[in-house]
Amino acid sequence: RPTRTCSSPCAITESATACDLLPRLATSILDSMKRRAVIQFISAALCTCLAAQAIAQGNELYRYRNDQDVVVVDDSVPPEYVARGYEVLNERGVVIRVVPRVLTPEELADATSQLRLEEAAALEEQRLRKWDQTLLLRYSSIEDIEAHRDRALADLRLRVGILKSNRRNYKQQIETYQSQAADLERRGQTVDEALLKAIASLQKELAATDRQIADRNEEVEEVRASFEADIERFKMLEEAVRLRRELSSKAARAD
Repeated sequence: RPTRTCSSPCAITESATACDLLPRLATSILDSMKRRAVIQFISAALCTCLAAQAIAQGNELYRYRNDQDVVVVDDSVPPEYVARGYEVLNERGVVIRVVPRVLTPEELADATSQLRLEEAAALEEQRLRKWDQTLLLRYSSIEDIEAHRDRALADLRLRVGILKSNRRNYKQQIETYQSQAADLERRGQTVDEALLKAIASLQKELAATDRQIADRNEEVEEVRASFEADIERFKMLEEAVRLRRELSSKAARAD
């Protein structure tokens, strides 16, 4: 019957060989990851160049921020700003696409960064498109927005005025009841339980009214800020439409 004479030495040799291979295997994996990150970075750069060429040749309008963080609307995006991301507008100035910024090499190494950036860009695109379409459907001019703002603020201020009038009435009733209770105490008489409950109830109403007044005042500021944002956005839409007309007019004269 044959015997195994090299069982232990063989096992030791195989184990040593595997240990020797581990550092080389790890180095190979790291090199592969670095090469992949470099390839992704180069691909992103190429995409940026291609995007710049497409922008220069297209008929759409583009909105981007320059080095001074000023919003610019033009028929092209300078190549140095393409990597920062930009918005594509139709002939009415409505956002039809949001192009996200180019990822950094560090972000490219993270496979989820690109996905998160694309998802954020898609959500922003939907939000801006809905906002633009709503403004164009609801208003015809800046003056129209201002008129709606003034009516909304006037309505809110009227409600605040009513609440303040109620507050004055509650305070007067509380003071009257407290004066009656004080007179009873000075004469050595017991204050009626119903009178004390009435004072407590009015004090609760007064506190609730104070909260309502604070809420309405906060709502006034929110509505004012919302309309101001709408006005600024509508100005952007008007600027885009004006630029489109200028470009169309120049093209017609050139023909």
